Amino acid sequence: MARVSVEYKDHIAHVTLTRGDKMNALDDAMIKAILTAGYEVATSDARAVVLTGEGKSFCAGLDMASFAKMVHMDPTEWLMTRSHEDANEMQELALIWRRIPVPVICAIQGVAYGGGLQIALGADIRIAHPESKLALMEMKWGIIPDMGGMVLLPKLVRSDVLRLLTYTARPIGAPQAADWGLVTKLSDDPVTEALALAEDIAGQSPSAIRAAKRLIDVAETKSRTEVLLEESSEQVALIGKPDQIEVVTAQMQGRRPEFK
Repeated sequence: MARVSVEYKDHIAHVTLTRGDKMNALDDAMIKAILTAGYEVATSDARAVVLTGEGKSFCAGLDMASFAKMVHMDPTEWLMTRSHEDANEMQELALIWRRIPVPVICAIQGVAYGGGLQIALGADIRIAHPESKLALMEMKWGIIPDMGGMVLLPKLVRSDVLRLLTYTARPIGAPQAADWGLVTKLSDDPVTEALALAEDIAGQSPSAIRAAKRLIDVAETKSRTEVLLEESSEQVALIGKPDQIEVVTAQMQGRRPEFK
């Protein structure tokens, strides 16, 4: 059975986790399907991505069979192997969404627990239903968050919040998550709102949007000197080029830009 679907419409890639009867919990097939979908979208001409889960929840994290399987695996071989650039397979489930060159918007309903939350954190923007719940659930099972969360979380929340979430594994409501920075905004219909936002982004200059995502990544990870240089370099590559000329022309003519 397929675990993930990818649909393209109006330059938007809609990626849906399709194991709704199991709260989109992660098993081997789901893990491989998410990575396959991510890399497919990364090489497509999509201008924005919406990431959702079918059914009542976004993703409840690893399923119970996966936890049972851990007992019989060599954790060193499984986790220390850098199979995806600087990450292992499990970390790539979250980081692939940052590697995708266009903005990714995650719509959260129900729960986003453990690995499910870390996948959502890989998105650029998270829109959650007010009644949804989020948790770093790993401590409940005697392990730590290890799916890219420790790369992504320190950029989103204060240190004390990160420690509370990690040490306790307590679920928190979406309003609290929004206050703490885990969630961008709340919506009674997060999927519809995510698609509307993706449509807005897809209508911007494709080259400028990709440059902006690259630049933000540099801004969050590099030194002041490197960031200033990258600002200039990315701008030089945009000014006077076809996408930028079309934006200016469309503004002057009072119409929507049409990009080739």
